[in-house]
Order: sequence, then C-alpha cells, then structure tokens
Amino acid sequence: MYGECFGTYTRWAVVFLIIFVLFVLLVPYGGAAAY
Repeated sequence: MYGECFGTYTRWAVVFLIIFVLFVLLVPYGGAAAY
C-alpha cells in the first residue's frame, strides 16, 4: 500500500482526498434531487 511506502501522513492525505472527491461529486446530485 502507499501508506507503508510514504508514511502515515501521505496515507491519510490520500484518504482525505478520496473522501473530498466523493463529497464534491455527490453533493451537487443530492442538491438537485432535493429540489
């Protein structure tokens, strides 16, 4: 895994990035569905 190669900080950075991308992609659709 990338975490073992680059360290804990990079691992959490990747996890945060994935969550952020999913959040950005899902929020517009959720807002459109709400209205």
